[in-house]
Amino acid sequence: MQSFDLPQPAPRIYEIPDDLLESKHKTVLVLEDNAAFADTLKDALESFGYRVTVVPTGAEGVQQILASDFDAIVCDMVMPNFPGDMFYLAVQRSRPHLCQRFIFITGDQDNPKIVQFIKQSGCVALWKPFEMRRLFDALEFVNCGRKQPAPVGTVNHLPNIGKTNSAGRRVLR
Repeated sequence: MQSFDLPQPAPRIYEIPDDLLESKHKTVLVLEDNAAFADTLKDALESFGYRVTVVPTGAEGVQQILASDFDAIVCDMVMPNFPGDMFYLAVQRSRPHLCQRFIFITGDQDNPKIVQFIKQSGCVALWKPFEMRRLFDALEFVNCGRKQPAPVGTVNHLPNIGKTNSAGRRVLR
């Protein structure tokens, strides 16, 4: 059997950009028409390293989701002209993979239409006023790749978040 000497390939050099080596900050889109509350949310989220985009209307929210991807969407249910349910449906049509990243916020827990919509969406919801730690728990839940819808019917919808499973991950039971 005869052997052939094949030329050795030249060594390859791969360059990794510095920005890929840095830890990636989670991005959050906040839709809230109350400017003071939106600023409070933004300040709290940014203090924990989130990159936050705030918009006061659903129309501006659609522009943002068409322009870039977000790790989470915090969406007020009651906004003039373009409420949270309409925004969700617009996202469902244009960027459906973002639908499982929604956290709805509302003070209208007695409104059956809103409660029914949230139940049908399977999304997490926080009733205003809520403790900021509930928002962070909800963000962690949404960002850990939840496999099933969050339960509905209790205030803040996240009664058991914060418990950990055997792998050390937070779970919702």
